[in-house]
Amino acid sequence: MSLGANSAPTLAPVSLEKVTLGKAAPATMSPVSNHITVLLNEAVDALNIQPEGIYIDGTFGRGGHSKKILSKLGKSGRLFAMDRDLAALEAGKTITDARFQISHRHFSEINQLAKDNNLTHVDGILLDLGISSPQIDEGERGFSFRFDGPLDMRMDQTRGKTVAELLTTISEQQLGEVIKHYGEERFAKQVARAIIKERTDGRAITTTGQLAKVVASAIPKVEPGQNPATRTFQALRIFVNQELEELSLILPQCLDLLAVGGRLVVISFHSLEDRIVKRFIQNEQNRDELPANFPIKAKDLPQPRLAAIGKAIKPSAAEIKQNVRCRSAVMRVAERTATA
Repeated sequence: MSLGANSAPTLAPVSLEKVTLGKAAPATMSPVSNHITVLLNEAVDALNIQPEGIYIDGTFGRGGHSKKILSKLGKSGRLFAMDRDLAALEAGKTITDARFQISHRHFSEINQLAKDNNLTHVDGILLDLGISSPQIDEGERGFSFRFDGPLDMRMDQTRGKTVAELLTTISEQQLGEVIKHYGEERFAKQVARAIIKERTDGRAITTTGQLAKVVASAIPKVEPGQNPATRTFQALRIFVNQELEELSLILPQCLDLLAVGGRLVVISFHSLEDRIVKRFIQNEQNRDELPANFPIKAKDLPQPRLAAIGKAIKPSAAEIKQNVRCRSAVMRVAERTATA
C-alpha cells in the first residue's frame, strides 16, 4: 500500500472532536442528529448566484447549502448535487424540484457528472469538506469513539476497506506514519505499536470502543478535555476515505468546469485540507516574476485562471456558540478569470 506523493500518507480531516473522558456509549444510544449547515449564508452568498445559472454542490450532506441555492435560482437555473454517503443520497432524493438532481459520486468523479449531464461549464461549485454531524452521531458508522459501534469509518459504504479490515493488514511503520501525518499525533509510534500488538496477540480490533481503549493505553498525556483517541480516529478516517487525494483530484477539475466569472467556494475543517485549497488558489492566480531583460513580457504569458475573492472566512462567535463543531471551519473563495 503506497503512501502517495510527498512521502506523506494519502488522504483529509475535520475539526477535532473534544469530549470528556469516560466510557463510550453503545451504538444503540446514538442520538438523532440535528445537523446544522456550516457557514450557510456566507457560502451561498460567495457563489454569487445567477438566477439562471448552473451550480454543483459537491457535498450534499443533509442539503442545507443545496436548499439555499435552490431558493435563489430562477426557473431555468439548475443545481447538480453529489455525495458519496448513501444516507446523504437518500436525503437528497426527498427534494422534489425539477431544477435539482443528486447522484452518488466521489469528488474525483465530478467530470463524469458533467459529462453525463452535458455540462460544458458551470457558474459555481461548492465543496463542504470533512465529516458531517449525522456521520459522527450514528454509532453504527464507526466514526466516533463516543459510541461503541463497528469500526467502519467509510463515507461510501459501497466500496473500500473498513478501518477494522485495514488494521488486519497494515504494517506498524505505515500505521505510525498515517497517524502522525493525518492525525498530527505526537505519540503516533506508540499508538501504532499498541494497535499492532493487539493484532499479533490475536485480539482483532473490530469496534470503536476497542480501538479507543487501545489508543488511550498508549498515550501518556493528552490535552485537557480531549479524548486520547481523537487524533488517531481522525487519521484513520482520512486514510480509508482518501480525503486529501480526492480533494487534490477535484480542484483542477473544478477549474476546468467553471465558466469565466464562476465561483469556487471551499469550506475546510483542518489545516491539512485548507493548505491544499490555499496553495491551489495561490498557484493558479500568481505568476512567476520575470527578470527585467527577459525576452517575453509578463502580459504576453497565459493569464492567471483564478483570483482569490477576499480573505479566508471563519464562523462568527454566534455561529460557534450555536454549533461548536464548526469552530475550525475555514472558507476560501476564488473566481475563474480567464479562458486559457
